[in-house]
Amino acid sequence: MSDIINTKAAQEKLNEGIRSAEAILDNPEEINRVLDEVNVKAKKLPVISSLTNDLPVMVNMVRCYITKEYPKVSPKVIASMVGAFIYLIKRQDLISDDIPLIGMLDDIAVFALALQMVKPELKEFSEWYANRPAPQAAVRTESAPEPEAAESAKTEQNA
Repeated sequence: MSDIINTKAAQEKLNEGIRSAEAILDNPEEINRVLDEVNVKAKKLPVISSLTNDLPVMVNMVRCYITKEYPKVSPKVIASMVGAFIYLIKRQDLISDDIPLIGMLDDIAVFALALQMVKPELKEFSEWYANRPAPQAAVRTESAPEPEAAESAKTEQNA
């Protein structure tokens, strides 16, 4: 792949994406827009085992970070992932996506660089996510009757 994609150029593109990501890191709406676009783009990527397996985990990690469910990760790690996502959705590719077979190689190269940078954190997140406690259900107090009980009580009073 290094003959087709210059690794230095891919790193420069990732760095541009990281700078763009750092500018929007405190804007959950913008991050969610990027994540939604990445999910659409991911459906067009060729199936490459580790890359396509890790992309949804990366998206999930960013979502958990911006919702503050998973704050254990450095903003630099999140910026690296979002930077790669921004490159994936930008139309300024090193190789046009319209070129059959090789058009996605630059996207894959930039994504692979980002993945290499965040792999340990991604593994830690995956373990946390698999073992996290289930979200707590709303706790009902005894003074608040179940919806069915309240409805039957109203029916009895009206009779």
